[in-house]
Amino acid sequence: MKNNLIIIVVLAIIIIAAVLYLVGFFMRKKNQMKLDNLEKRKEELFDLPVIEEVDDVKKMHMVGQSQNTFREWNQRWTEISTRSFAELESQIFEVEELNESFRFMKAKKAVAAAEDTMDEMESEVEIIRNGLRELRESEERNSLEVQKALDVYEELSKLLHDEKAEFGSAYPELQKQIKNIELEFTQFVTLNTSGDPIEAREVLENAERHTYELDDVMKRIPPLYDELTRTFPDQLKEIEEGYKRLLADHYVFPEKNFTEELRRVQKRVKNSTVDLEKTEVDAVEVANRDTANAIDALYEIMEREMNAKKYVVTNHKVVGDYIAHTLKNNRQLMIELDHTSQSYTLNHNELGRSRGFQSEIEELIRRYEDFEPKLKEHTIPYSEVQAFFKDCYKILDDIENQQVEIDDSLKELRKGEKAAQEKVDQYDFRLRNIKRYVEKQRLPGLPADYLEFFFVATDRIEELSKALNRIRINMEEIKKLSDLCNEDLELLDKKTNDLVNSAALTEQMMQYANRYRHTHEAIRVAMENSLELFSKEYRYQDALDEIGTALERVEPGAFRRIEDFYFNNLDAI
Repeated sequence: MKNNLIIIVVLAIIIIAAVLYLVGFFMRKKNQMKLDNLEKRKEELFDLPVIEEVDDVKKMHMVGQSQNTFREWNQRWTEISTRSFAELESQIFEVEELNESFRFMKAKKAVAAAEDTMDEMESEVEIIRNGLRELRESEERNSLEVQKALDVYEELSKLLHDEKAEFGSAYPELQKQIKNIELEFTQFVTLNTSGDPIEAREVLENAERHTYELDDVMKRIPPLYDELTRTFPDQLKEIEEGYKRLLADHYVFPEKNFTEELRRVQKRVKNSTVDLEKTEVDAVEVANRDTANAIDALYEIMEREMNAKKYVVTNHKVVGDYIAHTLKNNRQLMIELDHTSQSYTLNHNELGRSRGFQSEIEELIRRYEDFEPKLKEHTIPYSEVQAFFKDCYKILDDIENQQVEIDDSLKELRKGEKAAQEKVDQYDFRLRNIKRYVEKQRLPGLPADYLEFFFVATDRIEELSKALNRIRINMEEIKKLSDLCNEDLELLDKKTNDLVNSAALTEQMMQYANRYRHTHEAIRVAMENSLELFSKEYRYQDALDEIGTALERVEPGAFRRIEDFYFNNLDAI
């Protein structure tokens, strides 16, 4: 029993030792794998071309803020490549010792710390490399901009030398500005070489700005100089000579300050030339626009008078003849109006309007005759006469249109009278036909309201006939009466047809209802009442309603059937 216990204990110790050995083996192997990975990451980090990238950026000779930024990235790389790498080496060595001495738990913690350091170093190196890359690209862009500015400067310098005449009086000032820009670029190189990056950057920015400003100015000067030395002087000379010729040709200008305005424009050109010498192009451009507008205005004054003379010469006799023609027409119109007013009432102030035309024409004659001596003596501007002639045309056209309108209205009076007389005859004929038609029906009598309306229509036609037979006819009244007569006859036609149809239908209803006379007391009574209304009171519609209502009660639909038969066979009936 005792021997068995010993065996069991020995076996347990062996098993525990084996387990511990296996655990230690695997932990040591795991730590070693992490160490190998760290070594690999360290070598990869060491192999990165950071030093070469730093040297590439350093060779770019940066200035100002860019140089300060480079120094910061370089300092951070130096710290990583010395202190951080040394710290990492120490941590790796510590892990190796702990792993070899079987202190696996401490080795695990040391590995984790080393991995953290490795992560931080990789992250920092990535940041540094990105910063260097951005700095390099930025400086490359800046270098291109600087080179571009230098190219522009050289082009401007060459242009100024080759095209000196294009810049005229501005040449000395432009040459001076070119020299100043050259000094700024030289100062930049000196400061950058001597190690004063901040001031070098400021000088460089000024040089670039002044270069592009000068480029803009030099592009704008040649056209301005051409205007001031060629275009404007030639135009002003042409205006001055042309004005003198027009005065010699007896032109009169309403503008009394023409010469003063010409001198003012000439003075402005001289002032702008002085400003151009100082390369004050903004002020010169504004002044030149005003000068061009002023010159155009002077040209327009002369052209206006020359065109006006052509117009006056062409229309002088035409306007005089037009005035005489319109005056003659108006006199004839007034005679016609006087004659017509003896036979017709004029309702639209035709006489007053024609007298007004007479006054307008006489005023035009007065003004026309007033202009005659002034034109011969050359004491009036042609433009003033032109404006008067155009007014004449407008006024005379309006007068003539109204004269034609009045004349047409007079002709319409006579046509209207003739048409109205024909209508009276037509109305009389229609009235007689209606009367014969009613008599032909052999009715026992006619209702009072019908007779009253018949006589109203008759009286209206007689009133129209009397109005047409007056010494002075009022055609507006005639037209109004004619329209009323027509309306009366239309209504009388309707009343007559209604009257005749009601009477005829009543007789047919009575004949049809007679079959029920002895069998239906209501029919008998209705027939007696209807006969009373028909024969004695001549109320044919009421008689029809009386017998028709009673018949409809006895035989529904009979009224409509008899009525439809009657209207469908009117010709036969």
